[in-house]
Amino acid sequence: MKKKLKIYVFRHGRTDYNMKEKFTGWKDSKLTKEGIKDAKIVAEKLKNVKFEVAIQTKLSRSKDTLMYVLKFHPECQKIIEDNRMIERSYGILEGSSHKDFIKKLGNQQYNLLSSGDAIENIRNKHLIKELKKFLGEEEYNAIHRGYKNKVPHGESFYDVEKRVKKFIVWLKEYMRKNQVNVVISAHGNSIRLFRKIMEHASIEEMENWFIPYNKIFVYTIDLE
Repeated sequence: MKKKLKIYVFRHGRTDYNMKEKFTGWKDSKLTKEGIKDAKIVAEKLKNVKFEVAIQTKLSRSKDTLMYVLKFHPECQKIIEDNRMIERSYGILEGSSHKDFIKKLGNQQYNLLSSGDAIENIRNKHLIKELKKFLGEEEYNAIHRGYKNKVPHGESFYDVEKRVKKFIVWLKEYMRKNQVNVVISAHGNSIRLFRKIMEHASIEEMENWFIPYNKIFVYTIDLE
């Protein structure tokens, strides 16, 4: 009987939307060549660990990344689809470019309070510089992190945390009952909240994390 169980969580590889600097959310953007390289790196890092169950979401980037990982793991006989670990929904912004979003913010076509925290998805240093230029440093810092703010028809970090928390409760019970190690092919923001819960981190810490495309987060679950 195992005394300790392991959870291995990783982000899908880079997609077409990631490379084109678009808000992806629940859009089904495919892995790029770079994304396939990311997936292969994750697969190599997990090559020598053992797990019996894999969890993915309905989005192809989650499934396709997991596919590369599973090539080395004949011992994994069960794949579960669970959309509580899906990416954060960006509502009306999904499919739009970061550049176009910034332009509309500047023209006040988007409400800063409801849409401003979507800035956390933007990593282009030039675009961030442009944002700070017309918003000002203080306003930029105030709006680009908003735990309970949500884009219209989308989700806030708070919304994502609620579903991820339910998933974690289920996951721990499932693992203990079946005595299995698990891998999870997830998304940047669902991992962000997964980490917050598992690591007992603060909202501020969570909001400032960047989740790499080829890093694996490992957690231990006690059977007792």
